[in-house]
Amino acid sequence: MQPTPLPTKPHYPILDGLRGVAALMVVAFHLCEAHATSHLDQVINHGYLAVDFFFLLSGFVIGYAYDDRWGRLTVGGFFKRRLVRLQPMVVLGMLIGAAMYYFQASALFPIIGQTPVWKMLLVMLLGCMMVPVPVSLDVRGWHETYPLNGPGWSLFFEYVANVLYATVVRRFSNVALGILVVLAAGALLHLGLTSPQGDVIGGWSLEPAQLHIGFARMAYPFFAGLLLFRLARLRPVPQAFGWCSLAVVAVLAMPRVGSPAQLWQNGLYDALCIIFVFPAIIFFGASGAVRSGAAQRLCRFLGDISYPIYITHYPLIYTYTAWVATHKVSLREGLPVAALVFLAAVTLAYGCLKFYDEPVREWLRKKVLADGGEAKAKEATTAAN
Repeated sequence: MQPTPLPTKPHYPILDGLRGVAALMVVAFHLCEAHATSHLDQVINHGYLAVDFFFLLSGFVIGYAYDDRWGRLTVGGFFKRRLVRLQPMVVLGMLIGAAMYYFQASALFPIIGQTPVWKMLLVMLLGCMMVPVPVSLDVRGWHETYPLNGPGWSLFFEYVANVLYATVVRRFSNVALGILVVLAAGALLHLGLTSPQGDVIGGWSLEPAQLHIGFARMAYPFFAGLLLFRLARLRPVPQAFGWCSLAVVAVLAMPRVGSPAQLWQNGLYDALCIIFVFPAIIFFGASGAVRSGAAQRLCRFLGDISYPIYITHYPLIYTYTAWVATHKVSLREGLPVAALVFLAAVTLAYGCLKFYDEPVREWLRKKVLADGGEAKAKEATTAAN
């Protein structure tokens, strides 16, 4: 007998749009980062917090999509759906990173010129399977777990969060989940206040300190998003998309908080934004409605490209950063090129979505999933990332 198909649930269109706004801010943040001399003078200073926003959004949407379906859904079925949703673009992102890798050789990345093709291909293969690589297989010099496409680290933690949810946390009562969220909030606050850099940046290496950062950044937002879904009583919020978008941009573009002598102040800002501000934004975004056709199309477009742009833009950033470092280009001088890279990232993401991601996922739905209905529901992703 075939299992009963799981019906498709409607979207939260504003959350789709907010995910896209945050993804575009990530691209802008990474372009500006190429010109920064330190975290202190980074333009769009807190763009890295978009990863934490993605985790919280993912927890909320995972709860919405699956919390009431476990009577008809197995753990294996859940993992299949998540793999179909996430893995095709993971593979393509690694392939793009491999294709551009040797074009990034520069004084910034001297190790590239010393890397044999077989080693790069091995790293690519491991990346396609989401296997994080140790420092001994670093082919860039930044100690990344996915050195061909750095944002893959946040997808790794997204998968970890999904495994924990499906195997353990979905069975938690709201009280038990609340205790987990409070403990995770404490760990995140401790990270922000004690970070040597005065921020929560990190998570992309298998080094113990980086793993600590990655788990702290994943645990609170993902499970807080799940708890928010379970407890929230949504009510109409006028103009929610516009106000929530402005809030996301304001948080991510905020200049560095505090002085070099008071790094803890910026870490406190990071923690408070993740613990309080992001849940409020998601609550109001989920409560709002999109009325006009133009706004609906904008939210749909932003949501559609959010994951592809996040997981494919960084090979372009590596190349741009190498160019900036080689020619010592200032932000003002590099702005025209940065704008072209930004447009290229959006164009690449849209092309990947239409000519690869959507067709591949449709094929996988027919071949891998037992039912086609529920799998067609688009889910929020992180990663990141």
